[in-house]
Amino acid sequence: MNFEFTSEQESIRHAIRSICADFPGEYWRDLDARREYPEEFVEILTQGGWLAAFIPEEFGGIGVGMVEAAIIMEEINRSGCNSAACHAQMYIMGTLLRHGSEEQKQRFLPSIASGELRLQAFAVTEPNAGSDTTRIEPRAERKGDSYIVNGQKSLISRVQHSDLMLLIARTSPYEENNRAGNLSVFIVDLRTAGDQVQAEPLDTMINHETNVVFFEDLLIPVENLIGEEGMGFRYILSGMNAERILIASECIGDGRFFIDQATTYAKEREVFGRPIGQNQGIQFPIAAAFTQIEAAALMTYKAATRYDAGEKISAEANMAKYLASEASWNAADVCMSTFGGYGMAIEYDIERKFRETRLYKIAPVANNLVLAFLGHNVLGLPRSY
Repeated sequence: MNFEFTSEQESIRHAIRSICADFPGEYWRDLDARREYPEEFVEILTQGGWLAAFIPEEFGGIGVGMVEAAIIMEEINRSGCNSAACHAQMYIMGTLLRHGSEEQKQRFLPSIASGELRLQAFAVTEPNAGSDTTRIEPRAERKGDSYIVNGQKSLISRVQHSDLMLLIARTSPYEENNRAGNLSVFIVDLRTAGDQVQAEPLDTMINHETNVVFFEDLLIPVENLIGEEGMGFRYILSGMNAERILIASECIGDGRFFIDQATTYAKEREVFGRPIGQNQGIQFPIAAAFTQIEAAALMTYKAATRYDAGEKISAEANMAKYLASEASWNAADVCMSTFGGYGMAIEYDIERKFRETRLYKIAPVANNLVLAFLGHNVLGLPRSY
């Protein structure tokens, strides 16, 4: 890839690769079979400060930028591990860092950086609103020094393994002429919420700790409101660009995992007296998948570099997510075809990663919605949604 990384950035890549070497496929297959959370893996990354990548040094973090965070995510997935248990804390951090008060930062960030607190849950998605975040339903009503929240969220991950949750809720009724308004963002302390927050696990295709979450008369102190009331939708939009870049980097890692596996297998596997990689029917799809991943990586690191420079990157972040998720899924399919029947065997980790990378064509934003955004906001076509 024609992208210049600094020696410090390359050292991050090697450090993550070294950590991941201690968590081979057997570790992830066992967790996948038992549907359990990778506690040991997350703890090691936390101790190394990697999950506090965005937190400034003054609050105990390592204070690096998006390029470095993307390297971390990419390398975790390229190593055959799964970064889903790690990425949320990184991109959720943006809302608190950019829009939180100085008091909130002092109260939460040092403990998050040290690992004393986990900020892994982001409660946005709902069964009725879907991709239209402006239509979310849970209400947060101000009563004295607190907000009282009632409602439901769905497809919310890692609730049982998080101390804090970022929650977006409606603080005034929906208005058609103010679709982006009337929503606010809160920090929920799950340690003290008790029965006011209840999570019901959802069985899904991948081990993603997914839940339906119910809020019943949940009390949130006013001091846990991030920024201004009614500005929540705008706040999370600024964090979604970070999320898209990180997801793209994870997909780049997945894609490279699949290409590495397919290339090695195609060199070693012999049928009809020759390695299968000698056959154009095997070789060309692998080469095409490699080309797509490299192109997506260039867009991803372009977006990350511009993000660190403080530039507007909505188009680049969305294109990176689209290209990387499509490329990784194609690489997964090519790898599965290269392995043939053995690709379905659990011991090769192909089927596990195949399931994991499929998610990113539809989450955290569906690729069709990315195209709708680009068509309307970049190409100037009529709004289609």
